[in-house]
Amino acid sequence: MEIPHYSKIHNRFLLNGYHYDQLGLKQVAYSFIKEGDLFEGYIGDFLMDWLDLSDSIYLVTSGTTAKPKRIFLKKQTFVNSAIATGNHFKISVGDKALHCLPAHFIAGKMMLIRAMILGLSLDLISPSKNPFHKNNTVYDFVAMTPMQAYHSLKNLNQVKTLIIGGAFVSVALQNELIRRSINAFETYGMTETLSHIAVRSMKDPPSEFTCLSNIYVTQDIRKCLVVSAPLLNLESLVTNDKIELLDNNRFKLIGRIDNVINSGGIKIYPEQIERKLSEVLRFNYFIGSLSDPVLGQKVILAVALTNEFDKEALKSEIKNYKSFNSYEIPKAIIFFNDFVYTQSGKIKRNETLTLKPSFVLDL
Repeated sequence: MEIPHYSKIHNRFLLNGYHYDQLGLKQVAYSFIKEGDLFEGYIGDFLMDWLDLSDSIYLVTSGTTAKPKRIFLKKQTFVNSAIATGNHFKISVGDKALHCLPAHFIAGKMMLIRAMILGLSLDLISPSKNPFHKNNTVYDFVAMTPMQAYHSLKNLNQVKTLIIGGAFVSVALQNELIRRSINAFETYGMTETLSHIAVRSMKDPPSEFTCLSNIYVTQDIRKCLVVSAPLLNLESLVTNDKIELLDNNRFKLIGRIDNVINSGGIKIYPEQIERKLSEVLRFNYFIGSLSDPVLGQKVILAVALTNEFDKEALKSEIKNYKSFNSYEIPKAIIFFNDFVYTQSGKIKRNETLTLKPSFVLDL
């Protein structure tokens, strides 16, 4: 039976330095599933799904703000996404790429597809904080999480183009990337959009997100982002991300509308406060709210007790942080033994705030 066009493998595609045809790659996938490490098992599972004769594949959404759900998408849309990324970043056949993300999430799946479709030489490495540990190879294209980029700063001169996604890029990380002249981009996307649909350059701190080709954005009545992408089979995908719309290809991200805090009649977006705090805080935290008899909701700083630090020094630093507007200053610091996370490692804010705190500091 003829191989469907969307499952064909570029004749210049290399995996760990070796070329494989359809049958050879299936054998690699089977070996990963039966004998490989956990990260190789995820890669094997996805490759077996990708190389079968079905024209669709199912994904599971992250579950950051709602229950994870299964969605079915045409394989051709994955191909279209890979081509859009290749065109935007001017990726060429034979370019060397590093795969250092879990393949059971969309970002890791898309790195595999980009390599197979665009004809890249792809190195596989187990996801870790620093994928460049004992790795001196220079790569043309790499995708990382912010945590990986932070722990790899001294090695990022080995990367010609770096994309960072999965969580927001902190001000501290952004400044380091600019200082080191790293050609890096923050990405915006989700499972439903097959990884990123827009990117933001780290060369310019206040820069906006710019959409990839054939992707268009508008706003709904809540001023939340609406994405249309014909080649991804998306027609008016409504998000909960409030934006400042610049035109149908550019926007600035404000924060998630389902996280908004109404404190004394003032609407506060936690992400805006978190970006400010990221200049000075290096541990795991988030901004949330608790009910208050006067304000309705009061802003709090939630901190995970997975690092040792001076609580009183933190209290003083927050109270005297000069970048805050008066209504942004947390009214308390709530310490938890740890946070509740999704399978993809994102913090579940509301569920965390239902836990019993380990310690509370009023400000």
